[in-house]
Amino acid sequence: MTAAIIFASNKLGVVHDDQMQLMLDKFNLGKLISFQKTVNGAMGQTMYVSSNEGEFILKGNPLYPGQFIEEKYFIENIHKRTNVTVPTPYLIDDSEEIFGWSYSLMPCLQGEHMNSEHLKITLSTADKFKIAESIAKTLADLHSWKVTRFGELDTNNLNIAAFEGSYTIWLYNRIKFWLEDAKKYSVITDEDLRWANLLMEDSKEAFDDFTSPSFVMGDFKPGNFLIHPGMNSWEISGLFDFTNSYFGDPISDLIKMITIYLDNGEAELASHLLKVYFDGSEEKEALKKRIKVHMLHQRVLDWGCAKAMNMVTWDNELPFSHWVESYTNSVASLLE
Repeated sequence: MTAAIIFASNKLGVVHDDQMQLMLDKFNLGKLISFQKTVNGAMGQTMYVSSNEGEFILKGNPLYPGQFIEEKYFIENIHKRTNVTVPTPYLIDDSEEIFGWSYSLMPCLQGEHMNSEHLKITLSTADKFKIAESIAKTLADLHSWKVTRFGELDTNNLNIAAFEGSYTIWLYNRIKFWLEDAKKYSVITDEDLRWANLLMEDSKEAFDDFTSPSFVMGDFKPGNFLIHPGMNSWEISGLFDFTNSYFGDPISDLIKMITIYLDNGEAELASHLLKVYFDGSEEKEALKKRIKVHMLHQRVLDWGCAKAMNMVTWDNELPFSHWVESYTNSVASLLE
């Protein structure tokens, strides 16, 4: 279930003071001061909780069986294997006696989201380059967790369940599935499908030859990490929300940040991120082919979601393949 795309969640509903105190009592975390929904909460699942013992994040009403088990597994392994800051200890209450649903509890990390209104108007160009560099180094560290097979976590035994067929088949089938799904909400022509299939076919060998799977967060974006001004420069001060994590091609984690930079007219920041992340890698042609497919994958999800919710921010008459090709060409050119 780890790598599933989830668009909706179970909300927490009304939570009362006495319930929050019972939760704190269960883990000996002091007396309740206050609690409120988080501004950038994970799909309505999270609340900020303050007590005289500290500040915490409650994550409740799981999206699927095993959500908190796998998140705990990922957090503990990232903490052990890398220098990336994650919310640990990650506590779980499997019972539903307090809230009517199970939940997890973790420490609140320092910092703020890079897309906060405050930082949007205060960050200098130099700051933004430092942040892009810190993102690249954090992802490189995160992706140093290498494994022997492509797949997703089986929460029943905490082993990696291999993707059926191969990683290439799994990824390409996902893209094709979401292209078909997008037809429900938008026009996807035969020409669009031919273009997408040709792009995937041209990149197939690069994926088939890729044999070094690593941990993939699956949703690396400003809402899921915090930044903080460290001793010398801005740094990533916390990373969280591993609901879409799996083991595959790590460069897919670069796509959302590259897209944000491109959409903001900050291609130079995207270029800097890639330069620091790849640090002189000589696999340029294979990387270009793979990263273009990962861009296609993310953009078909974004296209379908925006069309379904009437939230299109681009020319609504633009053909799908023309829209995506501008991004696949841009991301490939950044690797020149």
